[in-house]
Amino acid sequence: MHNCRPSGLVRVAESRLLAQSASWSAWLWPAITLLIGLVWLRRHADLNTAQREKVLTPDDAGSSDAATLFASSGGASAASVAWPRVSMLVAAKDEEANIGRCIAGLRAQDYPNLELIFVNDRSTDRTPQLIDAAAAADPRIVACHVKELRAGWFGKNNAMREGAARAGGEYLCFSDADCAFDAPQLVRAAVRHAVTERIDFLSVLPRLEAVSFWERVIQPVAGGVLLIWYPPRRVNDPNSPTAYANGAFMLLRRSTYDALGGHEHVRTQVNEDMHLARRAKSAGFTLRSIRSQGLYRVRMYAGFAQIWRGWSRIFYGCFGTFPRLLATLVFLALFSLSPYVTLAASAATQSAAGVAASLLTIGAQQSVLWRFWRLSGIPAPWALTYPLGAAVCAGMVIAAMAKLGGLTTTTWRGTTYRGQTLHNTSA
Repeated sequence: MHNCRPSGLVRVAESRLLAQSASWSAWLWPAITLLIGLVWLRRHADLNTAQREKVLTPDDAGSSDAATLFASSGGASAASVAWPRVSMLVAAKDEEANIGRCIAGLRAQDYPNLELIFVNDRSTDRTPQLIDAAAAADPRIVACHVKELRAGWFGKNNAMREGAARAGGEYLCFSDADCAFDAPQLVRAAVRHAVTERIDFLSVLPRLEAVSFWERVIQPVAGGVLLIWYPPRRVNDPNSPTAYANGAFMLLRRSTYDALGGHEHVRTQVNEDMHLARRAKSAGFTLRSIRSQGLYRVRMYAGFAQIWRGWSRIFYGCFGTFPRLLATLVFLALFSLSPYVTLAASAATQSAAGVAASLLTIGAQQSVLWRFWRLSGIPAPWALTYPLGAAVCAGMVIAAMAKLGGLTTTTWRGTTYRGQTLHNTSA
């Protein structure tokens, strides 16, 4: 029987191949890590662009003279103009803690032709009583009470449909009960911008309040994930299909809303704001999204449990497909977390190249994040918690994938959904 063991020459060749392979692997991942660092440095250009973009402020309200407004936009003659009637619609489901602040801010708006419609959506706390009291005190306020959820509709979408059916404005402005309207000029500034820029669908972005530890750790990371998919320059580019809107403040011409079929076509969408924006842009309407400063703010979620449920729902509703959710998860793993994993692994294996590449990439990453946290209104040193926030966001993306597949349910404001289907409703 022949001896099948490799000869010494073959063993030497194998050893050299293994050595070369180890050498290549020792340098390959550090090189990839450095490339990740270069991608992060490229983000400085995006931040520079964001800082040059128009930001809506109280000064944009301009003069209260409607003739000046319409003359600058090429509209009707000065003798016949008036500020267009705006119907502000706010859906409220168990918002006893927030609705008072919301009502006060909207009542203080200096817009001269404003209708305020508050829709109580099956609340079980004192929200209905607070809305009724406000309506009794201010003739501009209309109280609308939804007693039952219409079959085949999701909660907020049904509430907004009910409110829109009662609205008499030339413009409809959809908002949320947890918003704090700080500047009386908000509606006037938004309408002036929409009219002068000939915008059919305007989304004014709020300042996000971040009070607790987890809000400051997670909110900027989650917001950054959305910006990857929906960068403002593409959203505001009529030649790009990218569409985005924030339901905290969406100002639409009534004719635009009706042409889109209202909330009918988004009745089973968790993130109806995004889907309305997509329908509007694909239909050829002018869509714009603009940041604001000093106009209004919102505290999206308080506490880790709310943040987890809320952002899982947003990722599930906004991305809506497994490929997009998987791509988001890969991005978080590769660009956000891998430099820290590489640093730990390189330190454990005493790889000087890996340690150096990781530290350089983390430095590049942090140079961007400190600016982004500051732009988000959160003290910059909180950017040091980025790996923790990115890990939590990765978990929320996985949770969104489970929701999309119907493996878990989505419960929001007392109503439960599975996949894109109403699972059950609260009383």
